[in-house]
Amino acid sequence: MPTIKFTWTGARAPLERTAELLTESLFPPSNAVSLMKSDDALPDDAQSWRLDAYFEEAPDMEALRAAAADAGEPSIEELADIDWVAHALEGLGVVDAGRFVLYGSHDEDKVAGAADKIAIRIDANQAFGTGHHPTTAGCLELLSRFAGAAPETVFDLGCGSAVLAIAAAKLWEVEVLASDVDVRSVEIANENIALNGADDLVNAIVADGFADPRIKVRAPYDFIFANILAGPLVEFAPAMADHLKPAGRVMLAGLMADQEAGVVEAYRKCGFKLINRLDHKTWPVLLLVKLHAHA
Repeated sequence: MPTIKFTWTGARAPLERTAELLTESLFPPSNAVSLMKSDDALPDDAQSWRLDAYFEEAPDMEALRAAAADAGEPSIEELADIDWVAHALEGLGVVDAGRFVLYGSHDEDKVAGAADKIAIRIDANQAFGTGHHPTTAGCLELLSRFAGAAPETVFDLGCGSAVLAIAAAKLWEVEVLASDVDVRSVEIANENIALNGADDLVNAIVADGFADPRIKVRAPYDFIFANILAGPLVEFAPAMADHLKPAGRVMLAGLMADQEAGVVEAYRKCGFKLINRLDHKTWPVLLLVKLHAHA
């Protein structure tokens, strides 16, 4: 099926905000975005940035225009039937996030000297979560801060390409269950798990929320990742409490800064306390602990 490419040009700041909204808040989200400065731009030319967004299906134009309000009207192009998502992602560089370094096969030589880092290879593909988005990188940064003693049971809810599940398995050497509602994402997640030699520790399954018996049978968990969106995070707060052990922790991401108070309040009502956070002007990452059972 042909891929639809939307292109905006202008200043970097509004295009960065638009890129984040297209991958996180727009539904269905862009399959890939690429933000770069024009090759022929002068060093002091602040208006010469270009944002390309790729969609495998035509997005809701009203929602897209709302998400891209700061960037103006895009040009639209229908591309030939090749994997333009992978083509765009191959241009992304190495991500250095706390104890972790994420790279694609085309950047393998750049991480050869990072012996003090936990290396995770995530090649260009169609699943969200290469590590380049602030939510994924932020989770890795916050995970690096408090690692400490390994939890016994870990669950990654909405795993995307399984970056966080692989990171936890490599950091703590524990078994991790990962799930996503999207079948293709889970296929790619399992490919990444094998690519990183984590087959014996990480298992990714197709599941929606906490209802799947394969998730319930392993509960209660010591630690849960949930890098999704603010709405589902609030919706899952009671279930999160039900599936965590006392003193269990949950790392939440995907919420925007102006949504943080509402998310924290939803979890407070379910017996959680905020104990750490990674500050970001748009995409904060929260770490909460379960103090007691909710009513």
